[in-house]
Amino acid sequence: MEYLSTLDYAIIAVYFTVLLSFGYYLKNKAAKSLEDYFLGGRSIPWWAMGMSGMASWLDMTGTMIIVSFLYMLGPRGLYIEFRGGAVLILAFMLLWTGKWHRRSNCMTGAEWNIYRFGSGPGGQFTRVMAAITCIVATVGMLGYMVKGVGLFLAMFLPFSPSTCAIGMLGVATIYTMASGFYGVVFTDIFQSFIILFAVIAVTFIAVATQLGYEGDIATLAHEVTGSTQWTTTSLQWHTTMPSGYEAYEHLTMFALFYLIRNIMAGIASGGDPKYFGARNERECGLLSFLWGWLIMFRWPMMMGFAVLGLFMVKDAFPDQSVLATAADLIRQTLGEVPKSRWEDAVAGIINAPQLYPELVTNLQTLLGEDWATKLKLLSYEGTVNPERILPAVLMTMIPQGLKGLLLVALIAASMSTFDSTVNGATAYWTRDIYQAYLRPNAGNKELIYASYIFGVVLVAGGFAMGYSTTSINHIWDWIIMGLGSGLAIPGILRLYWWRFNAGGVVVGTVAGLTAAIVQRIYFPEWTAVQQFTILTTISLLSTIIGTLLTKPTDTAVLANFYKTTRPFGLWGPFKTLLPEDERRAMEKEHRNDIIAVPFVMTWQISLFMLPMQLVIGAYRDFLITLPIFLIGLTGMYWFWYRHLPPREPATPNEATNQTTLP
Repeated sequence: MEYLSTLDYAIIAVYFTVLLSFGYYLKNKAAKSLEDYFLGGRSIPWWAMGMSGMASWLDMTGTMIIVSFLYMLGPRGLYIEFRGGAVLILAFMLLWTGKWHRRSNCMTGAEWNIYRFGSGPGGQFTRVMAAITCIVATVGMLGYMVKGVGLFLAMFLPFSPSTCAIGMLGVATIYTMASGFYGVVFTDIFQSFIILFAVIAVTFIAVATQLGYEGDIATLAHEVTGSTQWTTTSLQWHTTMPSGYEAYEHLTMFALFYLIRNIMAGIASGGDPKYFGARNERECGLLSFLWGWLIMFRWPMMMGFAVLGLFMVKDAFPDQSVLATAADLIRQTLGEVPKSRWEDAVAGIINAPQLYPELVTNLQTLLGEDWATKLKLLSYEGTVNPERILPAVLMTMIPQGLKGLLLVALIAASMSTFDSTVNGATAYWTRDIYQAYLRPNAGNKELIYASYIFGVVLVAGGFAMGYSTTSINHIWDWIIMGLGSGLAIPGILRLYWWRFNAGGVVVGTVAGLTAAIVQRIYFPEWTAVQQFTILTTISLLSTIIGTLLTKPTDTAVLANFYKTTRPFGLWGPFKTLLPEDERRAMEKEHRNDIIAVPFVMTWQISLFMLPMQLVIGAYRDFLITLPIFLIGLTGMYWFWYRHLPPREPATPNEATNQTTLP
């Protein structure tokens, strides 16, 4: 409580009040129908969903972990985040997977399986499997968020990380369940402005701190982190990493692995509710383009936190060896603490020092009078915990009042990710399991209440997942490289191979999901490379075997899918079904979309790198990156933007719906 002023708490209270008010105000509008509850009636403007997309990807936990890599590596931390934080899948959603899914007119990615595989037993089973898979993945994502939210808030409040997570996400659950997709989008817009304020404030403070520093930022970074190349943006085969992060020493290799993994994820993506809810396929591209520009603002803020972290650690620990001694003292008093419970154990010492008088006395002697503040930065390995750099900077280097505003911005980032994640998974349960198979005659009111109940159960599962993990980095690796790799191949083949059928989905998904869960329980020590290689191989072999041992999908179903979706890939038998002029137009569209990929990815990566280079004063690197960015942007215009479908005039119904939105 000592780290926040009355003004800070007042700001936080006002923020939560506004969120709950949004939920109450939008409750009746969302409850009109399932399409309103889960897709906003397909009437929300593209710019609103683009802003919502930015907020939904700017979560607190992800921000903490990216700051930790930027603190350890400088701008090169972006390459580690090819695994997910750099959101490279956006390139494929912008170019084709978003519009392909919109053409189906489905409500969820699971319902889309009926459209792709037919309404027979195979299609029905794949629909259920898709829903279950999404729900399992969502539990993993919620566990990831729970871990990060708890670590963050426990830096400011006299409670354990688990208690802090329960309190904050409890509020988020209430407004998300009440207002549905309307609440997701419009609370995200509100929260986007708060986040933009945080970007400006943190960037300004970081630049001002550097300008007032007489030394060199590269030298400071070397003293604090041990990195000799902290200010460079070029890739190296080998780089220095602290204890607990040795797996990332081969930076180039990991960047390439993560790039391949994200390309696989990207070409299988597009089932986001924002694309199903877009008014037309042109707006699928426009909302993605805005999404990319807005998510860029995340990077200078995170770089600013990393820079401030260097100054903070230098001041707090001129000699970092005291941290290893402090960790040994804790183990001598408490015994061997499991890594997954280390933060809770440290929080217990800080919040109840009277229970450990001798230990506290020794810690005071070692760390000084502000031992409690410094102890929050202690990792299990006896080093600075990079995952706590962001909250520690906020706690110690930001003035009162502004601290509350920045804290609200980071809470808003987490809330935005949470609400869209929970809303999407709840749609799978209600639409694709409860309504489709358990209660097909259920009324709208019953379906909405079923969504409420399942949302609470889903969040409870996420808390259980977060409680058992050792670190947010560890669980993120499993989500991306473990669970993601195990499910990758069925997600890809469904779009690009006509022979792929429901049998391939079932066998591939069951095998991949089972392998990922078994790995998580029995082989948690596997590296990201092992997870990617082994689980992707299992997924590929089982998917192809399942496909070839079962009958092809009905020809009429495939013909309808091909004519409406118009995908590229191994669809030769169905190309002849299209008139010659339509086929030529489709092939031109495919050619432009594929050629545009490297330009879009170049635009996106350089877009994120440029502001970070400015924040740390790497002007030479900035001048090298800028023309690369312009080449990417020019290629996007030539091969993508010029070929977007013309804007469709709004129908009277759309116009009415737009004017009634808040």
